[in-house]
Amino acid sequence: MGFRAVGVRPPGAGPRQLAGPGDWSLLTGPLPIVLTVLGVLSLAWLLFSRRRTWWLRWLPLALLVSAGLAYLITVWVDDWWQPFPDGLPTTSAIWIGVAVLGVVLFLFRLPFLRWRGWILGLVCAALVFAYAGNKVNQEFQEYPTLSTLPGPWQAQPGALAIGQKEPTLHVPEGKTIAEVWHKPANLPARGTLAKANIPGKLSGFTTRDAYIWLPPAYAAKQRPLLPVLVLLPGQPGGPEDWTTGGQLESTMNAYASAHDGLAPVVVSIDTLGSQFANTLCVDSQLGKVQTYVTKDVPTWIQTNLQVGSGRKAWTVAGLSFGGTCALQFAVNAPNEFASFVDMSGQVEPTLGSRSKTVNDVFGGSTAAFEAVNPLSVMARKKFPDTAGVILVGDSDGTYGPEQRQVFAACQAAGMNVTFVTIPGGHSWGVWKVGLQQELPWIAKQDGLTS
Repeated sequence: MGFRAVGVRPPGAGPRQLAGPGDWSLLTGPLPIVLTVLGVLSLAWLLFSRRRTWWLRWLPLALLVSAGLAYLITVWVDDWWQPFPDGLPTTSAIWIGVAVLGVVLFLFRLPFLRWRGWILGLVCAALVFAYAGNKVNQEFQEYPTLSTLPGPWQAQPGALAIGQKEPTLHVPEGKTIAEVWHKPANLPARGTLAKANIPGKLSGFTTRDAYIWLPPAYAAKQRPLLPVLVLLPGQPGGPEDWTTGGQLESTMNAYASAHDGLAPVVVSIDTLGSQFANTLCVDSQLGKVQTYVTKDVPTWIQTNLQVGSGRKAWTVAGLSFGGTCALQFAVNAPNEFASFVDMSGQVEPTLGSRSKTVNDVFGGSTAAFEAVNPLSVMARKKFPDTAGVILVGDSDGTYGPEQRQVFAACQAAGMNVTFVTIPGGHSWGVWKVGLQQELPWIAKQDGLTS
């Protein structure tokens, strides 16, 4: 048990050459610089006019309207809609204000423009919007390249082909899979990403499709019973986020390439039901999510895939909301998961406050909340057979202190835990690198390597 800090390359950096515009980085390099220059110039054009009335009347009014709209959007998101418990970061709120300003300035300029000016003004407003939007994206790093932006150009993985059962590789007791594995000559160079619906037969929970990555070794005719890594999304979010912001395929293929095709089978599942829902990953009127993750998902995987069995072969990991959930499942379903990775999770499951959470989800019962709250459970019970990683960005001022509380509670509960810091804040720049860095630990815990 202990602490470690991880040094990484700048977010968005990669070892391969850019193959085309779809691979252009939205986080670093020339494209963000171009967007910044064009955005600033466009904002300057929208602000400037030779008319004296513009400077004395219309520009001050436009600035006032923009500030008011930006404030209302922030209040609507944080206080009324509440799609996530922690509210908008201040920097994101500022950039939303810049985007609103670009649109409002264009609308206020319309009466003073001819049709050519309308076109130029529309282009400028769009560039300001794109500039501000990418500044928010640079904060969270959810869309690292052009091809990861939502749209019809995103190549969707096909449906999972279950295929036939294969003879399995025998691993003697006390040995790891890597120690007895011999890479076949015709093994694929890369793993396979596919989608599948994992129904909530016991839970009744309705979810979006899961994303499943099968390593090259899964294609072997003498198939090793590989361990399973279950990935959980943040909130708001969905299973596909691990393939876009998390760059799951490149991460897993790189690991498999360095280990003769061996890697965990990865299943990125839905614990929300929709993009902005917040189920808290518990069984409640919001959905029986704990039953879904700890019963429906393992049963489906064991039925449809040839993978390792027993808690030692299974790890659950997640980010932010999903990190909180990963710890919840580790302590509330210890027979399913022997190890977990909590990336930037909260100190407890929450809708924003303890009182709101208890009232809205647990019917006002503090006892019901404490029955599943990880820190409350760990205060009552020891977990000497559970291993975990508590991971957070070193500049994450909100979740860093909370993760240290979680780490201390895990230590007190007898877990074999490590506290990891990675350069960055509350963003995919941390979580993507976190998965890359912790894969060797996961493989060792799951019996894949020694």
